[in-house]
Amino acid sequence: MRYLALATDYDGTLAHHGQVDAPTLAALQRLRESGRALLLVTGRQMADLQKTFSRLELFDLIVAENGGLLYRPESHTETILGPSPPRPFLEMLRVRGIPVSVGRVIVATWEQHRDAVLDVIRALGLDLHVILNKGAVMVLPPQIDKATGLVAALAELKLSAHNTVAVGDAENDHPFLAACGCGVAVANAMQELKDRADLVTRADHGAGVTELIDRLIADDLASLSL
Repeated sequence: MRYLALATDYDGTLAHHGQVDAPTLAALQRLRESGRALLLVTGRQMADLQKTFSRLELFDLIVAENGGLLYRPESHTETILGPSPPRPFLEMLRVRGIPVSVGRVIVATWEQHRDAVLDVIRALGLDLHVILNKGAVMVLPPQIDKATGLVAALAELKLSAHNTVAVGDAENDHPFLAACGCGVAVANAMQELKDRADLVTRADHGAGVTELIDRLIADDLASLSL
């Protein structure tokens, strides 16, 4: 078996309008039963994800905050993978009236506030980078993205990215798809991601992930020449 793990994005990939349907949940269970590891790689903060999705136990590990945090569903423990947001940065954002959601590592807002966020970063001389995600803006330390978070998760499972399939739909999924042995875009993905993917599913959202899982179980993606 070449591919020993599947790493999937949540919003727009597994989930449609924030929800994962029953056929997709059944496919995730089949993937686990095939002996492969299952990882969730998301830009969401854990508190938000826990309110939204009740089946976190299906995953061996969860990379949250776009690579900033590693969560273990079995033990309910976490490892923070980057530094906390600088306090002066948060204070200046609030002074300027920029609405933000603050995680352990990530600071998130909406795309209409991107220029204001960049102004604050420049004014304070901070080493932070801005990642876009379908209308959202995520601010993280420069060494943190979905790929670095996934690599940390795979190391804990003693697995290699070369033996991992990654699936996503948006701008912030580029790094972790590129880091894996096979990068897959669901049918509803942004065209730029489709153009760089090894495989584009026929179906969208969770049905696309189900399609991918069924191909993995059937022939380990032997029909792909990578």
